[in-house]
Amino acid sequence: MRFGIIGAGHIGGTLTRRLRELGHEVRVSNSRAPETLAELAAETGAIPVWARDAATDADLVILSIPQKNVPDLADGIVDARKPGAPVIETNNYYPQQRDGEIAAIEDGQVESAWVAEQIGAPVFKVFNGIFWKHLLERGTPSGTANRIALPVAGEDGDGRELVHRIVDELGFDPVDAGPISESWRQQPGTPVYGKDFDVAATRTALAEATPVRTAEWSARTT
Repeated sequence: MRFGIIGAGHIGGTLTRRLRELGHEVRVSNSRAPETLAELAAETGAIPVWARDAATDADLVILSIPQKNVPDLADGIVDARKPGAPVIETNNYYPQQRDGEIAAIEDGQVESAWVAEQIGAPVFKVFNGIFWKHLLERGTPSGTANRIALPVAGEDGDGRELVHRIVDELGFDPVDAGPISESWRQQPGTPVYGKDFDVAATRTALAEATPVRTAEWSARTT
């Protein structure tokens, strides 16, 4: 399969490495010129490209950049993907730690719905709550006891089936976390965020989540 990855930080870089290990073609980009990814390309065999070209003919696109940088992406950034190809976004909104205030999110818009609106395409939310080193090192074969589970929010259909298959290939159990409108259940500050739970514990944590944004994860602390 051909993957287009926009963002080569901890999660984007790790997914580049893991997907190449699985034999997939990966076109990877960052916010700068392709030559700045020469080291990652030499290590993995991924193809460095400009961000505007990463999605071209991709079977699946992964967006993994700081939330505050999403509005800076080129218009139609994922439009050149194959028809029906799903788009994964791994982002988190860190208002105090990195992103500053994004008014729409502070006013109650779900983080992933905001991303989808910015890029003009539906998204799946996954990989946002796992520590990158665990994503790199702790994948296990299907059926392994206590296998780490990852919530996947997004619409049902062929795209979801493909996303679930890739999560499983990478060594994790995919858990249906509902539509994007429910993806607040895996945002920072929720019971599942940052945890290496199995399927049962992941489902419990998702059910226990509340949509209230806590002070630690809000720009509006007063």
